[in-house]
Amino acid sequence: MTFIPDAGKQPQSRIPVFAGVDTHKEVHVAAVVDTAGTVLGTHSFSTTRAGYRALLSWVRSNGELVRIGIEGTGSYGAGLTRHLARNEGTVLEVDRPDRSDRRRKGKDDDLDAINAAPAALHERRTTIPKSKDGAVEALRILRVARAQAVRERRNTLQLLRTSIVAAPDEVRDQIRNLTRMQLIRHLAAWHPDVSNATDPVVAYRVALKSFGRRYLELTDEIVDLGVMSRDVVSATRL
Repeated sequence: MTFIPDAGKQPQSRIPVFAGVDTHKEVHVAAVVDTAGTVLGTHSFSTTRAGYRALLSWVRSNGELVRIGIEGTGSYGAGLTRHLARNEGTVLEVDRPDRSDRRRKGKDDDLDAINAAPAALHERRTTIPKSKDGAVEALRILRVARAQAVRERRNTLQLLRTSIVAAPDEVRDQIRNLTRMQLIRHLAAWHPDVSNATDPVVAYRVALKSFGRRYLELTDEIVDLGVMSRDVVSATRL
């Protein structure tokens, strides 16, 4: 069910309206209702800055926008939420429908948007979205990147250890009695002869060199991200 009023035709009287948006990676679906909850229209928009402007213009063509409810303000709706926060008044995050209901009733983007609009009207299933601007967001994403690098480094170390256990004696004899960092730096500095990669000794040396270099790269990345995070905290006193 899709209603698309003429976006260029302004209503005679600026009635209060409320909007809901079902967000996706490539397309957002918006719906508008009046104070009685009557659906005035639904329309789809691209997830670009031009699409955000068109969405807001279309919503306003239906009346005076009071509140807009958005599903997924921290994911697919993050860009739209930032745009609306700068150009519109009250923006609310609407909880997504229960997954069991979605499975039972089926997924309908227009219906999800239509359900989000009354949620904004009555302020049900809504919260104030977290800010995605400024130092708080900068610190959050830096910490996300650092945590991912820590996980990858841990996995790399585990791969390195299990590979050493299974490596030919000729390889293992060259790296005995080394501390962790001595071992990793030693492996990263290897220059194996790759002309005979079918030889397991050569293949293990290539793989262990790769793991060693990756571990050191991730260590540098973790340090850099940590320094940047501390700089953000110091600069803003968060």
